[in-house]
Amino acid sequence: MVGFRTAIADWNVVPTGSMKPTILEGDRITVNKLAYDVRIPFSKISLFRLNDPQRNDIVVFDSAKAEKRMVKRVIGLPGDIVGLNHNNLMINGFPASYQKVKQDINNTYYSETILQHKRVIKLLTGAIGPMQNFTGVRVPEDHYLVMGDNRDNSADSRVYGFIPRKEIIGQSSHIVMSLDYENYYLPRPDRFWQKL
Repeated sequence: MVGFRTAIADWNVVPTGSMKPTILEGDRITVNKLAYDVRIPFSKISLFRLNDPQRNDIVVFDSAKAEKRMVKRVIGLPGDIVGLNHNNLMINGFPASYQKVKQDINNTYYSETILQHKRVIKLLTGAIGPMQNFTGVRVPEDHYLVMGDNRDNSADSRVYGFIPRKEIIGQSSHIVMSLDYENYYLPRPDRFWQKL
């Protein structure tokens, strides 16, 4: 079982809200460790590549710079030129389109669509800060630019830089189960085996 979890599939507890609204604190998400590589059990040594991360994939990686395991969304692939202007994303000269989904006292949720990929992102209403802007940068070979869906509250490539491919350990596609930290750790039945 331990060998299976280290080389084939595992689950990961999400302790922060950096991927809200897609992933919540208390979600247990799947980690498909065969999505990209076949590795030697009990190690991070890749025997051979099966695939490469694709744009919009939710990846789990062990960040050397952050010194912890992280879950983020792939935004930029090797060779892409990515920029952000007041939280408006641009990839290879193509701007994202935005449609407001809902708004509460502190947050505004938008449907972000770019290069045929769509997701819902969360922004702090009226917030202005350096994390919302960076000029076009080219993603180096064998690296990826990742961001959280909770754009104004995510330490991602804007903080730690590009993610080396060798740090990516798998892809997440489902929530296994979820515990509500604000409600006595009771299960959230509506999130059982929810597709991401």
